[in-house]
Amino acid sequence: MAMENQYCRVGSVKPMNNEEQSIALLEYLYQNFIEKSSNIQYANTKLGDFFESKALKFEKLLKNL
Repeated sequence: MAMENQYCRVGSVKPMNNEEQSIALLEYLYQNFIEKSSNIQYANTKLGDFFESKALKFEKLLKNL
Protein backbone atom coordinates (compact mmCIF):
# COMPACT_ATOMS: atom_id res chain seq x y z
CA MET A 1 0.00 0.00 0.00
CA ALA A 2 1.59 3.27 -1.12
CA MET A 3 1.29 6.40 0.98
CA GLU A 4 -0.14 9.40 -0.76
CA ASN A 5 1.12 12.93 -0.23
CA GLN A 6 -0.71 14.84 2.43
CA TYR A 7 -0.48 18.57 2.76
CA CYS A 8 -0.66 20.32 6.08
CA ARG A 9 -2.50 23.64 6.33
CA VAL A 10 -0.79 24.75 9.53
CA GLY A 11 0.89 28.08 8.88
CA SER A 12 -0.56 28.35 5.40
CA VAL A 13 -1.29 31.78 4.06
CA LYS A 14 -4.58 32.61 2.40
CA PRO A 15 -4.36 35.62 0.07
CA MET A 16 -6.95 38.31 0.57
CA ASN A 17 -8.48 39.19 -2.79
CA ASN A 18 -10.67 41.96 -1.50
CA GLU A 19 -9.09 45.11 -0.05
CA GLU A 20 -12.16 45.69 2.10
CA GLN A 21 -11.74 42.21 3.62
CA SER A 22 -8.07 42.90 4.27
CA ILE A 23 -8.80 46.14 6.10
CA ALA A 24 -11.55 44.50 8.15
CA LEU A 25 -9.20 41.68 9.13
CA LEU A 26 -6.43 44.12 10.12
CA GLU A 27 -8.90 46.15 12.19
CA TYR A 28 -10.12 42.99 13.90
CA LEU A 29 -6.58 41.87 14.71
CA TYR A 30 -5.69 45.35 15.96
CA GLN A 31 -8.71 45.44 18.30
CA ASN A 32 -8.01 41.90 19.45
CA PHE A 33 -4.42 42.69 20.46
CA ILE A 34 -5.47 45.99 22.08
CA GLU A 35 -8.00 44.13 24.21
CA LYS A 36 -5.48 41.45 25.15
CA SER A 37 -2.81 44.00 26.05
CA SER A 38 -5.21 45.94 28.27
CA ASN A 39 -6.58 42.80 29.95
CA ILE A 40 -5.69 42.99 33.63
CA GLN A 41 -4.44 39.41 33.51
CA TYR A 42 -1.65 40.49 31.14
CA ALA A 43 -1.02 43.97 32.54
CA ASN A 44 2.64 44.68 33.28
CA THR A 45 3.79 41.33 31.88
CA LYS A 46 5.99 40.46 28.93
CA LEU A 47 2.99 38.88 27.25
CA GLY A 48 1.04 42.12 27.66
CA ASP A 49 3.95 44.03 26.15
CA PHE A 50 4.01 41.57 23.25
CA PHE A 51 0.29 42.08 22.60
CA GLU A 52 0.76 45.85 22.70
CA SER A 53 3.65 45.72 20.23
CA LYS A 54 1.55 43.58 17.87
CA ALA A 55 -1.32 46.06 18.14
CA LEU A 56 1.04 48.94 17.30
CA LYS A 57 2.26 47.07 14.20
CA PHE A 58 -1.31 46.57 13.00
CA GLU A 59 -2.12 50.21 13.73
CA LYS A 60 0.85 51.28 11.60
CA LEU A 61 -0.28 49.00 8.76
CA LEU A 62 -3.78 50.47 8.89
CA LYS A 63 -2.48 54.03 8.81
CA ASN A 64 -0.38 53.25 5.74
CA LEU A 65 -3.39 51.97 3.76
